[in-house]
Amino acid sequence: MSEYLTACLNEYVPVINAYLKELRFTDQIGARLAAPLDNAMHYSVDAGGKRLRPVLTIMAYRLLADDWQRALPVAAAYELIHTYSLIHDDLPAMDDDDLRRGRPTNHRVYGEAMAILAGDALLTEAFRLLAEEVDADSGTVVKLISGLSRAAGRDGMVGGQAIDILSQGGNDQANANIDQQSELLETLHRRKTGAMITGSLLAGVDLAQGDPFLRSRLTEFGSIVGLAFQVADDILDEVGEEESLGKDIGSDRELGKLTFVSLFGLEEARLRLADLHRQALLLLEPLGEKADSLKALADYIVERDR
Repeated sequence: MSEYLTACLNEYVPVINAYLKELRFTDQIGARLAAPLDNAMHYSVDAGGKRLRPVLTIMAYRLLADDWQRALPVAAAYELIHTYSLIHDDLPAMDDDDLRRGRPTNHRVYGEAMAILAGDALLTEAFRLLAEEVDADSGTVVKLISGLSRAAGRDGMVGGQAIDILSQGGNDQANANIDQQSELLETLHRRKTGAMITGSLLAGVDLAQGDPFLRSRLTEFGSIVGLAFQVADDILDEVGEEESLGKDIGSDRELGKLTFVSLFGLEEARLRLADLHRQALLLLEPLGEKADSLKALADYIVERDR
């Protein structure tokens, strides 16, 4: 990670973490009667992680404005959605993982029922944050709610997860040619990962009243970076270290998942990652120096070891 990106993250991430930690999900009576639910929600929210999505929201906002703490409720909403998706992804009915961010997964600590409810509650809380906590006019708030709905829903993250589950170990993918499998894989990850990354960027732009040119650039950038993030994940699932990653290694292979490594091989996956990186940087060129933080983040996604 570059010194420049480290400085950016050192500025943003502690503030994001503090904001998330201070969130209260219920009233006093609710806290007394359903404390395990609140504890399960904060267990996963407070576990840390890269905070990629909220950082992207802030970086996009700062392309247009300097008062970046105004974007915290929006950034936090995307992180709550991301965290809920991780809780549900780890469940036995999905990826059945034991580790997340270096700790036992939510359902291993609180049980499956409470983990499901914690995810459901975080999903709902994200929209409450946008509706009640964002300092913006009603039209902007509606636009932000609509954007998060699209990024997280049927044609975004949830739809991508559905494609992921349906493609695991099935005969359909084995009988398809490599072009069909590649199309499936790209569609899956542009929805499952790319939609939320793109949504995070556009949320920052929309809060700061950005123009259509910037929205178009960041839409394409987000889609490419989201795909690159997943290619890097697939590579790390094969060659990474469990201690560094904070999750089980080789789980994709054990589940029979279609990945860029299983489809193209390790070296070709690395070449594809380098090409996506090049495309992402080219998209940012017209934005000049103000996009340096996004360029550094694109570099990190390609070079990361966790």
